[in-house]
Amino acid sequence: MTLACPEKTIIPATNDGTRRVKLKLEGIVQGVGFRPYVRRLACKLGLNGQVFNSGNGVSIDIEGKCSSVKQFCDSLLQELPPLARVDLIQQQEVPVVGYESFAIKDSASARVQTALISPDVATCKDCLDEILDKHNRRYSYPFTNCTNCGPRFSILERLPFDRANTTMHCFQMCERCQSEYDSKDNRRYHAQANACPDCGPQLSFVDQEGHTLAEQNEALLAAVAAIREGKIVALKGIGGFQLIVDARNNQAVSRLRRRKARPDKPFALMFPNEEAVEHYCHISQLEHEALNSQAAPIVLLERHNNKDQHVLADAIAPRNPFYGVMLPYSPLHHLLLHELGFPVVATSGNLSGEPIVIDADDALDRLHPIADGYLVHDRPIVIPLDDSVVQIVADRMSMIRRARGLAPFSLPVPAIEKPILA
Repeated sequence: MTLACPEKTIIPATNDGTRRVKLKLEGIVQGVGFRPYVRRLACKLGLNGQVFNSGNGVSIDIEGKCSSVKQFCDSLLQELPPLARVDLIQQQEVPVVGYESFAIKDSASARVQTALISPDVATCKDCLDEILDKHNRRYSYPFTNCTNCGPRFSILERLPFDRANTTMHCFQMCERCQSEYDSKDNRRYHAQANACPDCGPQLSFVDQEGHTLAEQNEALLAAVAAIREGKIVALKGIGGFQLIVDARNNQAVSRLRRRKARPDKPFALMFPNEEAVEHYCHISQLEHEALNSQAAPIVLLERHNNKDQHVLADAIAPRNPFYGVMLPYSPLHHLLLHELGFPVVATSGNLSGEPIVIDADDALDRLHPIADGYLVHDRPIVIPLDDSVVQIVADRMSMIRRARGLAPFSLPVPAIEKPILA
């Protein structure tokens, strides 16, 4: 979505001297590495002051040479963090106070909180490289993230977006993670969900009675074995549970249909990579871009007619010319599909007509008639999010379901004279 940018030149050219300016920014500027970005830019230009999260966005108090302040304001919107979006800037000149350094300050409390929050974002390439690198300390760690990716909206308990206000407050960062969080040159500088195998959330594989059968990486391998055997695994993902089954196994997919009480509606598929998708579906350039976007939604793709190779279960999408396809979007999904090496059905974890399950204890009760095993973790989910669904129609992306990866993006509306009810 493209929105009109605010003016990029905020301070007019002046003779050199000292100047102090306060800036208030609204948009998606919390939880996306915006404050570290501001600090790096200020320090590069030799400016002092502070930046902090406010009730409606981010506040910047900048002081230094007039030419440097102008350059800061001219540059601020030029190289934003990948997930940031600035919708509004307010600027005020104030008296110089003589700041001696530039600091990221604690968030300001506010009675009314209106700041926008980034959606949960698919794993970035840097984090993916780490979890697949046997020499990296985050090798095979399914909760790896940084300021450019990972959970946001689904773990938020209240604004502003600080670790203490998310479900990550349950996990105390170890010395090495804290060092990354504090290092201004690290991409995990002020990454609120930062974690590693030593201090972060952990996996467990649980049977139908709630008995833990395996933990950590062994839990992942136990889930892989169960799926290979044709069993139905309930996986606790980003915004809730998914029901996972081998997409090549028609008996297993049919069993899932019976247990879920979903006789005809197509199931979504998750593939290990785009090359695997091409065996089954036509992919245009726009569909390629949607599949690989930060939102990583389910994309409706036209099926190939060739039934002689790479056959998937007929029960996935009966009498339907399209498959609903997505690629792995969290480290857990990447690791699972990397081990399996084949496509799986990945449908919402619920009985048809019921809300998606987000809690492990609730899953043992509500999904007991469906699942044969549970791959769970101990990071709480606050906001339930199903997978988003899109389709490319007439060379444009049509939104079928706006959810994980696309919510809570705001939608611009024209000015109206009278209040309306949507």
